[in-house]
Amino acid sequence: MKIMIVYYSAYGHVHRMAEAVAEGAGEMAGAEVVMRRVPETLPEELLKKIGIFDAQKAFSHIPVCAADELVAADAIIFGTPTRFGNMCGQMRSFLDATGGLWARGALVGKIGSVFTSTGTQHGGQESTILSFHTTLLHHGMIIVGLPYSFQGQTRNDEVTGGSPYGASTIAGTENERWPSENELAGARFQGRHVAGIAGRLFR
Repeated sequence: MKIMIVYYSAYGHVHRMAEAVAEGAGEMAGAEVVMRRVPETLPEELLKKIGIFDAQKAFSHIPVCAADELVAADAIIFGTPTRFGNMCGQMRSFLDATGGLWARGALVGKIGSVFTSTGTQHGGQESTILSFHTTLLHHGMIIVGLPYSFQGQTRNDEVTGGSPYGASTIAGTENERWPSENELAGARFQGRHVAGIAGRLFR
């Protein structure tokens, strides 16, 4: 059973969530967990100007994903920061390059799941994940979210990400806030939940 975590991270928040998703998925017996980044589309000069170039060095060891790699996975968990309530352009570009997989029905029946990060509490976490699901449905994937059996998403004692659509974190408008333990717990739960369903489905 192969679980792929495919994500884009600018400053590291989605990367940290991806690590937690991988931790959770890796707890399931028989799960092979693979992490991949989608290709960067911004020019290096701009990346340096806005501080992304140096931030991305921390996870530059994660290989860049090729679209054909998705075929070997039983479940794919996608991570993206939000851009105006939608996935980021880098992720959109990567998915737009999967037309050949769509034509072959190569992802039909695979599990798809999504997690995200926003700058603010109401910055589009749910809309980003829900709009992402449209692409997964066009590929014929089976969508898995973050069920309420993860009780951390019902907490009201702190500002926190997490919804039944998927794990999420709040990065802050200056990228100053990092995933809380509750948000990381949600990411681990989602990874474990997806791996568990994949194990039952493909056993």
